[in-house]
Amino acid sequence: MAMRGVLRPGEVQIRVMDMKKARHHYDHILGLHEVMEDAQGRVYFKAWDEHDHHSVVLAPSDRAGMDHFAFKVYDDATLDVLEKKLIAFGIPVEHIAAGVYPKSGRRLSFVIPSGHTMHLYAYKEQIGNTLPHQNPGVVPDDGVVRGANICRLDHMLLGGVNLDECVKLFTEVFDFDLSEKLVHHEAGISLAVFLTCSIKPHDIAFLLQPEPNRFHHASFALESAHDVVKAADRFGKYRVPIDVGPNRHGITRGATIYFFDPSGNRNEVFAEGYIHYPDTPLLTWDTTQAGPAQFAQDNTPRESFLTVLT
Repeated sequence: MAMRGVLRPGEVQIRVMDMKKARHHYDHILGLHEVMEDAQGRVYFKAWDEHDHHSVVLAPSDRAGMDHFAFKVYDDATLDVLEKKLIAFGIPVEHIAAGVYPKSGRRLSFVIPSGHTMHLYAYKEQIGNTLPHQNPGVVPDDGVVRGANICRLDHMLLGGVNLDECVKLFTEVFDFDLSEKLVHHEAGISLAVFLTCSIKPHDIAFLLQPEPNRFHHASFALESAHDVVKAADRFGKYRVPIDVGPNRHGITRGATIYFFDPSGNRNEVFAEGYIHYPDTPLLTWDTTQAGPAQFAQDNTPRESFLTVLT
């Protein structure tokens, strides 16, 4: 397989203000699997079809938001290469020893131009998806796929400053592609940028905000737009606060629902979207088409989508 270097979004640590309610939301309603609780009271989850030990960490706090996000890289040597590139880019790097973060190898930690804390790691203990590696079949045992039928952590959208510097960092240091962007039709400045290290339309995105280090959402992958509609039924049943959806983005073409956890952190379930290859042209939207860029089925922009962050 050709893909090496930075592989995928591997982890997001979300601050929650009521762990009992948060556990019910992420476990029972969404259907993620709780795998451990640590001595600090942080609770760890994985989606059923992820092999790594966890991808979502809930941290008890008195305020909502995100502590850090992390990408998994191909191997330990890749960490050494990327550390040199980060330093050359002008970003100081902190070393975190293996085991400081549970079930995880050593990490690089640094603050990106938008003000967010990012980690890179090469190793996390793998506990599998319940299917065997030999003759695995296609369907796990009853009860493994549950809730909203989430497959994996898909991407994060982060709000902050210095979007152009973020694009430079992710394209020049991490070898991501800039897949799409939204620009102001008169000023020409980037209001949102979408970057991918895979064949997905995006693995991370940034939304211009007046303050650094804001959290817009963590997104969870479903298999189909039909599953998005079924998730909407479930969210209605459990009175989950909905921001937007079901709908389809113009940007990425993904089927979507935006909703909130009990602490006010925005979540998304996301399905489909186009396939991106390295030779796929950059797609540019401007604010004359802000409605269909955001939500292409009713072509209506939402103020909350641009202003409500934690």
